[in-house]
Amino acid sequence: MKKPAKKTNTKTLAAFPGHLVLLGAGKMGGAMLDGWLARGLKAKNVIVLDPQAAKPIKALAKSGLSLNPKPGPKSKAEATAIIVAVKPQMAPDAVPPVGLYVGKSTLVISVMAGRTIKFLEDNLPPGTAIVRAMPNTPAAIGRGITVAVPNSTVTAKQRKLTTELLAATGKVEWVSDEKLIDAVTATSGSGPAYVFLLVEAMTKAAIAAGLPADLAGRLARETVSGSGELLHQSDLDAATLRQNVTSPGGTTAAALAVLMGPAGFDDLLTKAIAAAADRSRELAG
Repeated sequence: MKKPAKKTNTKTLAAFPGHLVLLGAGKMGGAMLDGWLARGLKAKNVIVLDPQAAKPIKALAKSGLSLNPKPGPKSKAEATAIIVAVKPQMAPDAVPPVGLYVGKSTLVISVMAGRTIKFLEDNLPPGTAIVRAMPNTPAAIGRGITVAVPNSTVTAKQRKLTTELLAATGKVEWVSDEKLIDAVTATSGSGPAYVFLLVEAMTKAAIAAGLPADLAGRLARETVSGSGELLHQSDLDAATLRQNVTSPGGTTAAALAVLMGPAGFDDLLTKAIAAAADRSRELAG
């Protein structure tokens, strides 16, 4: 059954108060900025801190966006929100200077992998409201999902603002226990790579079964992307959709007997996600 047409999200960021500081405008930071601007955020409200800003970011500077303002009393602007989107290895040097923009009501949202709320609290002014968030790469097309966890200073109003900002690139979920972020990272953060690997593996298997390489690649790609869209639009859960494709004693059942057998897909993915979660904990220290 197809879901009823979704209501258009009428919320915009046109009335965003004050300044939004984006620390790091790479792939994720850039995707988020694109989403905010598409929702009406004015370029003049944005300050981007990125010494290696890409050409599109530099072009926005001509529209009023402030790019890498020189430090000093005149550059200080108490931000409504600061988004930290630098690579985690850059964080020790990059995060402390943004304290210049932190005021009593400033919200800091970090989308860095592996860097904990405690790390941010230790490197920002005392009492800073901080949200740690884990997005994933489909954010680049507005179909991502982000899981967020707040520190004890975040207010209900700031939580709502966080949702509005993160929703610019897809859906948003909240958890109350930061320890869950490691499992989130292993599931949705790293998850797109598992799907892409599935397409790679299906392509290789189809070639081995006799299909021409170009046709095998197209079939695998469209099958996975189309199935994902069907899952997105359907009210049915994944297990039911799988069962609907599977006729007793048919070709799909024969394949699933292999994939769902001992040491099959379930076991492999459980081990894979556990390994990713363990590595996430290691990186967080």
